[in-house]
Amino acid sequence: MSALSHGSGEFDALKNLSARIGADPSLVQAAGGNTSFKQDGVLRIKASGTWLKNAQTEDIIVPVALAPLLEALARHDPAAEKASDFVIQADNPSGLRPSIETTVHAVLPQRIVVHVHCIETIALAVREDAETLIAERLAGLDWVFVPYARPGLPLSRAISKRLQPRTNIVILGNHGLVVAGETVAETADLLADVTGRLMQPDRAVPPPDVAVLSDLVGGSAYALPAEVAAHGAATDPVSCDIADGGSLYPDHVIFLGEGSVIARDGERAEDVRLRVAGEDLPDPVSILFPGRGIVMHEKANAGAQALARCLADVTARIPADARLRYFTRQENDELLTWDAEKYRQALENSRAGKTSGENI
Repeated sequence: MSALSHGSGEFDALKNLSARIGADPSLVQAAGGNTSFKQDGVLRIKASGTWLKNAQTEDIIVPVALAPLLEALARHDPAAEKASDFVIQADNPSGLRPSIETTVHAVLPQRIVVHVHCIETIALAVREDAETLIAERLAGLDWVFVPYARPGLPLSRAISKRLQPRTNIVILGNHGLVVAGETVAETADLLADVTGRLMQPDRAVPPPDVAVLSDLVGGSAYALPAEVAAHGAATDPVSCDIADGGSLYPDHVIFLGEGSVIARDGERAEDVRLRVAGEDLPDPVSILFPGRGIVMHEKANAGAQALARCLADVTARIPADARLRYFTRQENDELLTWDAEKYRQALENSRAGKTSGENI
């Protein structure tokens, strides 16, 4: 039996690594990120909508027949997108659906693949000069930069075009990081090396004005965020300006909606909601009050709360003079109308009994 057999020590090591990175908000937020291993023609990958931090306590792994999936990908079969048709159902007692990034893991030849939404990576990968900046930091490593493509099939194909025989690091423009190796230990070490090289100083942000925020949400469907750190996106002027520019990475769009909603002078939370409603838009999941902090809709799920904190973490690492690549309207719409992401949100909402910004 090979080292990566289901239930082996190496598989347990992958679950341990998954749980560890899933519990680290600098690497993974909410149900984002995914890990996988390949063995005997089977790709075992994190299920869509599940949380990596639960890898040791819940069934979150789905077995997928690798060769048929790759064949479908090669012939541009739309079935490769969800990958559900290639699940080995006899070994999937929970009826889980594969990650939306299953084809990304499939096109990489290494046995172990780890994909994270590392805030250090994102803070660089959203910049127009991202490839040049990252090249300085990853000198000597076998890496490629892939400009933004929608997660799933478009991203898999974009990666395939840039892969070299020794590539084991993929920087995803406006998205995140993928590392790969033949063992869990090797892959974990590579992840630590790359994220360490990409680390940047973050600005010290002013604390929130809780008293004022509490008054501004009075009588509305809004409340303070679950994490104090989330306020930094509004209390820091540079971060707030960056957030005001639009969407920078996929999970922000999925969990918080397109861009950020910024309160105007004199507006209270309910005023902002009514203004947005007048534009035929859903209630904002979050509202940024410049210099004061942020508030979250009472129906915001745990994923939205995590991504609110992510916005503060990412923007605090971006210099004021950085030239950024924001999502186009089409790129935002592709994410908001994508069936795979609607499925992931449905799982998140059913788990918490709440809704996301898409359905508020």
